[in-house]
Amino acid sequence: MAVTQQRQDPSQLIGQLGQDYATQLTGLTSVPLDTSKFAPTVAAQDPLQTQAASLAASGVGGYAPYLSEAATYGTQAGTTMGGVSPYITGAAGITGTGAGTGAGSIASYMSPYQSQVIDATLSEFDKQAAMRQQAISDQAVAMGGFGGGREGVMQSEYQTQSDKNRALLQAQMLQQGFGQGAALRQQDYLNQLGLAGAQTGLAQGQLGLGQYQRGLAQLAPQLAGGDIQTLTGIGGIQQQQSQRVLDAQRQANQMAAMEPYQRLGTYGQGIGQLAPMMGGTTTQITPDPTALQTALGWTSVLGGIMNPSIGTYNPTINQTTKTTQTDQGNPILDYITSREYTGFGQSGMGRDPNDIM
Repeated sequence: MAVTQQRQDPSQLIGQLGQDYATQLTGLTSVPLDTSKFAPTVAAQDPLQTQAASLAASGVGGYAPYLSEAATYGTQAGTTMGGVSPYITGAAGITGTGAGTGAGSIASYMSPYQSQVIDATLSEFDKQAAMRQQAISDQAVAMGGFGGGREGVMQSEYQTQSDKNRALLQAQMLQQGFGQGAALRQQDYLNQLGLAGAQTGLAQGQLGLGQYQRGLAQLAPQLAGGDIQTLTGIGGIQQQQSQRVLDAQRQANQMAAMEPYQRLGTYGQGIGQLAPMMGGTTTQITPDPTALQTALGWTSVLGGIMNPSIGTYNPTINQTTKTTQTDQGNPILDYITSREYTGFGQSGMGRDPNDIM
């Protein structure tokens, strides 16, 4: 039996395009891509972000001077409050009747020159009284009544009145000194309380300054934090924009690098879609029969002569169809039938005389 081989060859144009595609593919893929041109990059920090970081770094512990100053004022307030106690103690020592001559008594507030003033005043009074008394005697002498009863009465009345006046003058001066001492004592009491209040007020003022400094210590980080947040937010927006620019450049570089591959891929897809429409060439090769095939053929012929029933054709037993496609959409049908024969008695294989070896 002859063996037939078929070979489907593409059209000449498709073959040329395929060879050109293979050449371009080899040349393109032989050169490695420079991926550094479209490698991911991160945008640098915006100057505002750098400023925010610098401000944050410099602001760390920025509240310390305020707290230190607050502590100083607190210490001073404590010291000042400690100075209030002596004034309160002094004021407490001035309370009471003020009797006696010790510290805090009224006598201690009287002028140290009071006795001298009183003595000098009384001495002058006595001198003036003696002069007036002498005047009475001189008047009596002039009238011729010196040493008489009338002179004595006049001298007695004058002396009595003079002594009363002297005692009243002394009492007035003593009362005046006492009143001045009592007033000075009361004023000193008030002064002590006033100084205690002033000292307390000073301590409260110092404590208030300390609280103010503490408030500044709390406020400073908050204000700095607001500035840092603002700078960070704006800087972040700027950095995002820079990152978008870098990403766009990276994508553009990647598109430019991949464009030859995409173009070649489109080229290859076009060839694949064009090949079926261009058809091809079918080559059928039938080799010469071998000696064995020739001998088997003559045996079949002789068998037919010796047995007339050999070669009887039964078209319903087995029939196959083989299709050879030479052009897409225009098939050429080549019918090759294989038949079964009966021969050499009841069973035997024969060949259709129409079969071609």
